[in-house]
Amino acid sequence: MEHPTPGKPPVSHAVESAFTKVWGDDHVVALIALKVETSEADGVASEAAKFPEVADVYLVTGDTDIFLKVRFPHYEELKEFVLHRLPTVKGIRETKTLLVVTAYKEAGETRRA
Repeated sequence: MEHPTPGKPPVSHAVESAFTKVWGDDHVVALIALKVETSEADGVASEAAKFPEVADVYLVTGDTDIFLKVRFPHYEELKEFVLHRLPTVKGIRETKTLLVVTAYKEAGETRRA
């Protein structure tokens, strides 16, 4: 899910319907890549870490500045977070949300696929 731009919906209705059909009422884990103002990186990371749904925050090198790992009970809460709550953090220029399909290993524990 890209950061919304004026006049352009963040995702099409068809894509949103597909996400809802796949995840429905299931637990959702996502990785959110943030591009931020360089001078704001520490502040963005600190503010993002305050959200209770954010499990991990990583300052990284490369095309992305910060990665967040988030957990929500339902897809709708992830959508609300990305569209309404996360954009309140000053210094975020762009977001890209990647939904986790399968976790093979998490928190040091191997999981069944």
